[in-house]
Amino acid sequence: MKSTRKAYGEFLVELGKIDTNVIVFDADLAKATCTDMFKKEFPNRHFDIGISEQDMVCTACGAALSGKTVFASTFAMFMAGRAYEQIRNTAAYSHININLCATHSGLAVGEDGPSHQCIEDISLMRVIPGMTVLSPADDISTKKILGECLKLDGPKYIRLGRSDTMDIYSENDIFEIGGSKTFGAGTNGTIFATGNTVSIALEAKEELKKNNINVRVVDLYSIKPVDKDNIIKSAKESEILVSIEDHSVIGGIGSLVADVLCEYYPKKIIKIGVNDTFGKSGNAKKVYEIFGITKENIISKFI
Repeated sequence: MKSTRKAYGEFLVELGKIDTNVIVFDADLAKATCTDMFKKEFPNRHFDIGISEQDMVCTACGAALSGKTVFASTFAMFMAGRAYEQIRNTAAYSHININLCATHSGLAVGEDGPSHQCIEDISLMRVIPGMTVLSPADDISTKKILGECLKLDGPKYIRLGRSDTMDIYSENDIFEIGGSKTFGAGTNGTIFATGNTVSIALEAKEELKKNNINVRVVDLYSIKPVDKDNIIKSAKESEILVSIEDHSVIGGIGSLVADVLCEYYPKKIIKIGVNDTFGKSGNAKKVYEIFGITKENIISKFI
């Protein structure tokens, strides 16, 4: 098991060894975001802007305009919240080629509490014109998705987590921007998930199988652009649709799936996530239980 933030740090070091054009920015949180791995290897290519996220985004944009391959990191709450205007008006409006890697997303921040639990960032980022939004589920998908980001021009927001997650994918798996991954046939139902909740959905899938309930799990790792075709296909082939996310149900992947279905194949979807409230401070697993982001809650939608 490994957190997606640690996988991000390892990816930066691997990339930095083969590409001297890569530079990394952080906002006084290099150890927490794991960019300190890159800093130790390449101290002259790591820039800590301090507790000044707006400056970090603008400075990183300037470096990207100069031709550098740029990664900028801080907690999701500070990236999507505090630096929103700079992301919108500088990075996105100017279509700057920058990788905004936000760690510590969602309720899984745990003990840091509601002030640091960013449950709005998917909604905030996907509404920005031209912004690509990605949310890997494990260490392998993190590195492969970041690799795909290097091929794509324009601003990218990559949502990463604090907690360790179980291994889901292998080195043979391929990830394309705009794609998704499906586990199982799912004639009885489909569970849409992203990031940390993919492993929870897969656990629920195995439990439901014991009760002869066949569900599929769709990992919406590419939130924008989203794999509309797979969403529609899943809706046509499944009886019950459920979404689960470590995010508000307002504007998250549940809303995204509902938008697609409303336009192309109208069908009910049950949303599991944070229901128009702030989070709570506590152990990440316990906080998940409080908000029903659990395999048991998924199972209850089918039994």
